[in-house]
Amino acid sequence: MTLHAFAGKPASSDQLANIPRLVAAYYSNKPDKGNPAHAVAFGTSGHRGSSVLCTFNDFHIAAICQALAEYRQANGIDGPLFMGMDTHALSEPAFITAVEVLAANGVKLVVEHQRGYTPTPAISFAILQHNQGRANGLGDGVVITPSHNPPEDGGFKYNPPHGGPADTQVTNQIQIRANDLIARELRDVKRMDFTAALRSGQVVERDFATDYIDNLDQVVDMRAIADAGLSLGTDPLGGAGAGYWSRIAERYHLNIQVVNQRIDPTFGFMHLDKDGKIRMDCSSPYAMAGLIEMKDKFDLAFGNDADFDRHGIVTRTGGLMNPNHYLAAAIDYLYRHRPDWRTNLTIGKTLVSSSMIDRVAKSLGRELAEMPVGFKWFVPHMLEGNMGFAGEESAGGIFLRRDGQAWATDKDGIILCLLAAEILAVTGKDPHQAYQQLASEHGDPCYKRMDVAANSAQKAKLSSMNPDVVSSTHLAGEPITQILTRAPGNDAAIGGVKVCTENGWFAARPSGTEAVYKIYAESFKGEDHLDLLLNEAQQLVDQVFEE
Repeated sequence: MTLHAFAGKPASSDQLANIPRLVAAYYSNKPDKGNPAHAVAFGTSGHRGSSVLCTFNDFHIAAICQALAEYRQANGIDGPLFMGMDTHALSEPAFITAVEVLAANGVKLVVEHQRGYTPTPAISFAILQHNQGRANGLGDGVVITPSHNPPEDGGFKYNPPHGGPADTQVTNQIQIRANDLIARELRDVKRMDFTAALRSGQVVERDFATDYIDNLDQVVDMRAIADAGLSLGTDPLGGAGAGYWSRIAERYHLNIQVVNQRIDPTFGFMHLDKDGKIRMDCSSPYAMAGLIEMKDKFDLAFGNDADFDRHGIVTRTGGLMNPNHYLAAAIDYLYRHRPDWRTNLTIGKTLVSSSMIDRVAKSLGRELAEMPVGFKWFVPHMLEGNMGFAGEESAGGIFLRRDGQAWATDKDGIILCLLAAEILAVTGKDPHQAYQQLASEHGDPCYKRMDVAANSAQKAKLSSMNPDVVSSTHLAGEPITQILTRAPGNDAAIGGVKVCTENGWFAARPSGTEAVYKIYAESFKGEDHLDLLLNEAQQLVDQVFEE
């Protein structure tokens, strides 16, 4: 993708979303039953869309919540449903719709006090805390968020009693029933007035932050960070956890400066992403340009996306870290500095994450579990405490408590940021310096992802590939060592293909939401070799499309 001329520049007033129009469209626009683009569609992180495009409207959320209520009843989930929302403009009206429908269906709701915002990890943590030791009355959760998506978007994701993202089997049931309800003009949807719902006794308010923050020292060495006297900066990017950082600083006596306290549904304080759009992507050097400019003011700085399930780490020595680099440094540190963790804990990564993690795992003598894209694949392993760390290349990760028990089963951007501070406090090296040491030991790879236009038929071909389609014996001048269409960690279909050599690999998979397929590639032999990998990968996929 060509870099936009205004990438990394502050957003201008003419680029801001029209919030009144966006909210009005949420209530006034109705999905066209005959238009597949208007249907409920759960991707790897729930249903996402925009009200002006008729993909995220009152109709969608009412149908999804009715389908969810029916799913809970059919599966005996009768405990509380913990519900949070982020700071996107469409989260507020979607929250109202959800309360009206779920309360009318007799679901016991636990929501943030005073209609506040709640990070995804706090919901996952609350679910596990409630369900610990229980056989009955299990709780689950919902987070109303489109993650780091632009301000015009809304999102809705469901976390079952295991606390992590729902798997495809669950979301397919909800999706099919929701679209059936929309086709029937919501005639089967139960609903009550919002004020009546709040007075019904079905809705209870809670300060989710208190329990979450009070337990942080069980997962991160907060004493070490405090004793080191580090100067820490953070930019919440206007997200749901903006109020958490000052409370964390007060609770653990940390020196944390929140450089941006604004909550603004236009996200007008953002710097534009690489494509010129406003996007709260804490792993993007363009979106994070404001914090990067301040890096020399702090020993370490970090940012998060709108629902705080992602992390961005900024160091004095290297600026914003590549997410793959930080994952490798975090894994190496954790498996060397958690004496109470079992010695047989595996390391989890998505198959499009860096092979540096493979080399780190080998040096640690730990088994690597390579999974398809999507955090849901890690959930059972984290819940059972068999995997110490799970991470994905898009700046998401989770790890166990210091005693080896589960902390949460969804991505947690807060603890990944605090872990960076622990690494600096304990070792005297920031995560960038820690990664440089790993690179000197294992090689310094180049990594890139690119998007290529593809229609639905081409995407279907790519997602159903089998290894026999690849007839080549070499890739970018090296013998092919592996051709994968199923993930080694769990034998699940990856919805594409990954081809590996000794010093490089590429993976190609269709996007679930856009008319593109994604190519990921990595080389331990330099940029020229990486370009060869990308070119040959695209040629191979083109051949698949022609067959």
